[in-house]
Amino acid sequence: MKADIGDRLVVESAHLGEPRRIGVITALHHADGSPPYEVRWLDQEHEALVFPGPDAHIEHQGTEPAPS
Repeated sequence: MKADIGDRLVVESAHLGEPRRIGVITALHHADGSPPYEVRWLDQEHEALVFPGPDAHIEHQGTEPAPS
């Protein structure tokens, strides 16, 4: 998984009926764009250090967002 600042991190819900979480990557810890990422979560307006798991993917800037 590789990302740039401004890309979106999308984490799919682990439980049926729960929404996915979407955040904007605000900082990288590795020059190659690999995790972990500093992410500002859009649903809670806070930032966190995130080590994405297999249920996460990156939406690069300029690409269409995945349907909810």
